[in-house]
This record gives sequence, structure tokens and C-alpha cells, in this order.
Amino acid sequence: MKFLLPVAIAAIGVGALSIPPATAERAVPIPTVVSDVPPTPGLATAVLAGGCFWGMEAVFERVKGVKSVVSGYAGGTRQTATYDQVSTERTGHAEAIRITYDPRVVSYGTLLRLYFSVAHDPTQVNGQYPDSGPSYRSAIFPQNPSQALTARRYIAQLTRAKAFPKPIATKVETGAFYPAEAYHQDFARRNPSHPYIMRWDRPKVAAAKAAYPGLVG
Repeated sequence: MKFLLPVAIAAIGVGALSIPPATAERAVPIPTVVSDVPPTPGLATAVLAGGCFWGMEAVFERVKGVKSVVSGYAGGTRQTATYDQVSTERTGHAEAIRITYDPRVVSYGTLLRLYFSVAHDPTQVNGQYPDSGPSYRSAIFPQNPSQALTARRYIAQLTRAKAFPKPIATKVETGAFYPAEAYHQDFARRNPSHPYIMRWDRPKVAAAKAAYPGLVG
């Protein structure tokens, strides 16, 4: 959402943005994960980056088995984990979400399937339309070796299956996660009529519900 600050977007109508049709109105049909992380007792954490964290949060907070979703920054340092600094595109951070979930209800591989098929376009490099810059890159930040292995194997599986018309740009990275400012948290839920949410994120949520009716509510 860097192309217009939140306050500026809220002051204009959707039509005034003069932007092309959304690209995430339907989920991309992709295969399930062949090699998944085995379920374990207790809650688990996943950290995913795929464009503006408002939309990523809006999709994953509706997933059955997900307990909480926090918007934040991953890949840089604690000192630079603020929206103003990350927006300079010089901190190394990506806008990301931290998902806390019950792996006995929804697996890490299932979260990755949603991530690749509907939450964002994994073929876009250093951006996620309409936002551009490395802070909007497609990246997975595994929280343990099993997640890292599953992520790499799934990217290879989707590549072999030619699931997308262009190469997958998603990188598997390392780095800590830092929560974003309070005004970013639950943004789509708190601001359902916000022009950015209506234009770019509501179609993603609708597509997720249509493609995964038993998983996304």
C-alpha cells in the first residue's frame, strides 16, 4: 500500500485509483503438498511474506485451525522494523504475517497451498501489484528445519508441475519477525470499506472461500 499512504487512500474513491482489474479473483488450482510437516501437539508458528500484509492477514485469519495472525516485518533488524523505515526499501525487511495455528487441524503444507494459490502471486519479483519494492517480495521464513524442507520441496513440486505460467519467485529466507504498528493489525477487519481493502483484498478473501469452502470461513 506504499503507492498511496493509508490516509490518502481513504480520502478518495475506488474509481479514482485508476488501476487495472484485480488479479486474485480466483484461486490458482495447484496440487496439495506431497511432503508435509508432521502434526505435533500444541500450537505452531508460520511466517509468510507476500505483498501488503493487510491482505495476507485477511485471508489467513479466516482459516480453520488458525488461532491468530499478526502483521509485521521479517528479514531485517529490530532497529529498522517500523513502517516508515521499511517503506524506504533499504532495511531488508519484507511485510509479513506471523500465523499461530493448530497443526492437528491445519497443516503447514495446507497453509503453503493457500499462500501460493490465492493469498498472493508467487511469480511477481520484488513486489505484489499494485505495490512495488523488495518489502513486498514473496518470501517464506521457516521457523524450523521441517518447515524449511517442506517449503523448498513444495516450490520444487509446483515448478515440476508447471503450476504457474511464469517461474516462482518465492525465496526461502531466514530472519526474525517483528510485529508492525498497532494501526496495521486486523486492518481489513476493522476497515472493510477502505478503498485498498475493497479493491485488492476482498477479492482474495472471496477467492479463498470459494476454492477452500471447508477450510476458509
